[in-house]
Formats: sequence, C-alpha cells, structure tokens
Amino acid sequence: MIKNITYLALISLTLNINAQGAPKAFKGGEWLQYKMSYSGFLRAGTATLELKNETLKGKEVIHAIGKGRTSGMISWFFKVKDRYESYFTPESIKPYLFIRDIDEGGYKKRKNITFNYQDNTAYVEDFINKKDSVISVKSPQDMISTFYFLRNHNTKNMKKGDEINVSMFFDDRSYPFKLRFLGYEILKTKFGKVKTQKFQPIVQAGRVFEAKESVTVWITADDNKIPIKMKASLAVGSLRAELEAYKGLANPFEIVFTK
Repeated sequence: MIKNITYLALISLTLNINAQGAPKAFKGGEWLQYKMSYSGFLRAGTATLELKNETLKGKEVIHAIGKGRTSGMISWFFKVKDRYESYFTPESIKPYLFIRDIDEGGYKKRKNITFNYQDNTAYVEDFINKKDSVISVKSPQDMISTFYFLRNHNTKNMKKGDEINVSMFFDDRSYPFKLRFLGYEILKTKFGKVKTQKFQPIVQAGRVFEAKESVTVWITADDNKIPIKMKASLAVGSLRAELEAYKGLANPFEIVFTK
C-alpha cells in the first residue's frame, strides 16, 4: 500500500519547462523534509532530500541523497526504509551514478546504475539477484536527478491545461510522465500563505493509484520551485506529503502577506 509511495510522491512534484537565464533553483547544502500522512490524519512517515557538493572520479558533481521511512502506527504492519542517491553535473544535470537501496515491507532492492554517455548505455548492477546488464539509453535522467533537472526550468509562462512530457530511466527502462498544469493557488502552510503552481501528473491506474488523475501536486511559484504539497488517492485510502522543514535554499522563500 505504501510501497514506493514516498518517492513516487516526491518525483511527481517536479513539473517544469525549459527557459534560458532563469535563476538556479537549488544548490549544494539544500535540505528538504516532508511529512507523509495517510488518509489525512495518520502520520505515515518522513522523507528527506539533501544536496552535497562533491567529486566523483575527478569530476565536480552534486550528490543528491533521498531517504524515506515509515513511522508510528503504519510501521507496525508495513515498514519502509528507502535510500536513493544520484551523482550529477551541477549545470546540465547529467547523472553519472544512481543508487537505489530499499526495504519496503520485506521487499528489497539494491541497484547501482552507471551512465556511459560515450556509448549511450546504462550499466545496471543488481545486488539482490546478482545479475548485471547493459541497456541502451539516450539523454537519461534517473529517479532523483529528474527531480532537480526539472526544478531548474521555468514554469512562469505556462497556461492552464498545458502538458509536459518527461522521461525517466528507472530499474531497467525509461518511463514517461505526462504533467498537466492546473493553474495558480495561494496555499496555507505552516510557513504562512504561499503562492503555488498546481499540477496533475497522469499516472498509471490500478496497482497503487485509484485512477490516472489521482495525484495533485503544488510547487512554490518563486525561483526555488520547491515541492510543497502532494495529495494522492490510492486504491485504499489517500496519501499526503507536506513540506515541514527546509534549509540551504538557493533563493528567498516567498511568503504572501495578506490582511
């Protein structure tokens, strides 16, 4: 029920189109924490996303680390402990290495994916099944780098009903996401009232989500484009993710002051 929801939720919050000269939406040192709630009131867990400036094989990279785990009553019957990592170039957001290490109710995966841009391949190491494979890919983004690649684009000129197509390499293949812009909304948050852009990812219905249009997400309408809220109708119950803490932002967090 909660399987893979933590990062499906966060990845679904990355909704943007390309523009030149826009301020960079993130930098090394950024840290975001999300409260995950089930059926509107029951805390399901916590998810964090952190950025570090590092080097990988002599190249300057940003190291993104995503963690998610269940807590409280949910963890009594379904424990989740996930860790995702991505190493990508700071400017073009080209991923070199993606690491997935998850344990979701006993369902485990440990995979490393290394991207080779000269051969246009992804080398997938599966540590659980002890099987390696080489897969042809072009212009790949992994599950985590997609989040930052898209955050660095501009959404200010989007019109209601506009759709964006995004492709992400995950496990052993590329998956498409269609993202629909629903307009602007002033959202009441723990930080105050925030102007947001509202989106609807078109997801696969049946296994986890109730319908193709079961997910609604909000990102801040400032230059950070922080995913600030997500709501999803599941096959059983509903899930909500809300930003509860942050630090190290690249730009000012804009709060709407109203009387």
